[in-house]
Amino acid sequence: MQENTTTTTTRRPAVLSRLRRGYRPAAGAPLGGYAGLMAAYGAIVAGLSAVAWATGRRLPRSPAPADVALMAVATFRISRLVSKDSVTSPLRAPFTRFEEAAGEGEVNERPRGTGLRHTAGELVSCPFCVSVWTVTALAGGLVLAPRLTRFVAGAAVAVTGSDFLQLAWARARRGVE
Repeated sequence: MQENTTTTTTRRPAVLSRLRRGYRPAAGAPLGGYAGLMAAYGAIVAGLSAVAWATGRRLPRSPAPADVALMAVATFRISRLVSKDSVTSPLRAPFTRFEEAAGEGEVNERPRGTGLRHTAGELVSCPFCVSVWTVTALAGGLVLAPRLTRFVAGAAVAVTGSDFLQLAWARARRGVE
């Protein structure tokens, strides 16, 4: 039995090595880290599905257009909050390095480290990447706790509206001066 385990353990890195060599990403993409994040994402979706099933919750036949619009705007705002906002930089700091201020309370950061740390840095500093996880949480929330989810998403939409109004106000003031 021990011999079989050793063979499997020895074979696995060789397979990953061949995959990495064959893929040959220009920047040396951390495929193992990506696989780990995909596994975590799959586990989260499976967990949400299991909780929904265990509590008798069912998916709607089709999402309501108002919920789709609410989730789109809320996902935009929450994803930028998580991945770009200055105030949330302590959450990203273990995985990213500050590059520069990006204006309007946002920062540009780049991933640091190697392997899973680098992969996590790519995820948490990319609003497009974070949006997949955010919308998954919101969609799960609409199934498991729709009232709370709509309330939180509505608050995120209100912040988005406020952001656009702040930018419009600043632009209007510059035009007058």
